[in-house]
Amino acid sequence: MELAERMGRLGTESAFDVLARARALQAQGRDIIHLEIGEPDFDTPPHIVEAAVQALRDGHTHYTPASGIPELRQAIAAYIGGRHDLEVRPEQVVVTPGAKPIMFFAMLTLLNPGDEVIYPNPGFPIYESTINFVGGQPVPLPLREERDFRFSIDEFRSLVSDRTRLIILNSPQNPTGGMLTRQDLEAVAEVAQERDITVLSDEVYEHILYEGEHSSIYTLPGMQERTILLNGFSKTYAMTGWRLGYGVMPVKLAEQFTRLMINSNSCTAAFSQRAAIAALQGPHDRVWDMVAAFRQRRDLIVDGLNCIPGFRCARPAGAFYVFPNVAGTGRASKVVADRLLEVAGVAALDGGGFGHYGQGYVRFSYANSVENIQRALERVEQAIRSLP
Repeated sequence: MELAERMGRLGTESAFDVLARARALQAQGRDIIHLEIGEPDFDTPPHIVEAAVQALRDGHTHYTPASGIPELRQAIAAYIGGRHDLEVRPEQVVVTPGAKPIMFFAMLTLLNPGDEVIYPNPGFPIYESTINFVGGQPVPLPLREERDFRFSIDEFRSLVSDRTRLIILNSPQNPTGGMLTRQDLEAVAEVAQERDITVLSDEVYEHILYEGEHSSIYTLPGMQERTILLNGFSKTYAMTGWRLGYGVMPVKLAEQFTRLMINSNSCTAAFSQRAAIAALQGPHDRVWDMVAAFRQRRDLIVDGLNCIPGFRCARPAGAFYVFPNVAGTGRASKVVADRLLEVAGVAALDGGGFGHYGQGYVRFSYANSVENIQRALERVEQAIRSLP
């Protein structure tokens, strides 16, 4: 069977590759500490689960409108509008099974072959993968450690061309935990308006913050009509397995995204959408408890990694990842990540899997218990000190 040429342009997400390797080692009897996968280790709050169970009992087991049930679209519009003091209409909302379809639909809707997309690097690998898949031209925007993993505004401006059709932002950011400032966003907004460029703003970690406040480019004057705001329920509400995401965008784009939903997924699961309404309406005490636990774990893992020879780890402002620089070990980051899994039994990710500018770094997810993080730090230090 001969595959289509486009399949050669489709990348992957290294977290799932490493997870498979780690589970294979576990099947052989190895004790593996999982710091590779980006999902909260907490259960979905009980009131959300109960809403889904009740929805099933009430018969919400059939097709829904492709863009989402009206009640959820209204709830999302009210949430985004209330959070940012803006008028948002349900017609601007498209609900999808997970947030990734919003990324994919943005590329399919906006890009012609050769069109350029500026995207964060290191960054979520699906950005570059989907740009390549649809025939676009990825233009990496370096996020540098010395700038707290923010980009240089001058460097950003130098990358914009007449072929730029889309700019991708992610804050708080995966894999670095870095956050963009309002000044950063204002610089992007100025260029987007001057050049009439659409912005895809990935804000799935908006509530997982430890310092400062979350800023969204969607709130800046003139940006509602040229921004696709991407969000979801997986990270904030510990609902990764529920597959619930959404986009807020101009109505013209929402109509096209709905057509893509019809052609791909038909709709998002009915009972999950009912649960999503409960998530938005609260209570939110479990969310804040989870963030407080992540803060404690962040401090533990940052302090511990900075005591390991050859490691230098910045303290992230958001999300639940650390991205230590491992160049001081004298080994490539992939060699370090492989050694941690195979020798130490600690699953982590090579920063190179997040793009060229991630080389020399390793990503750890601290969505694991304090006890396991402490054990992992001991194993990492032993594996690094015993490097041949």
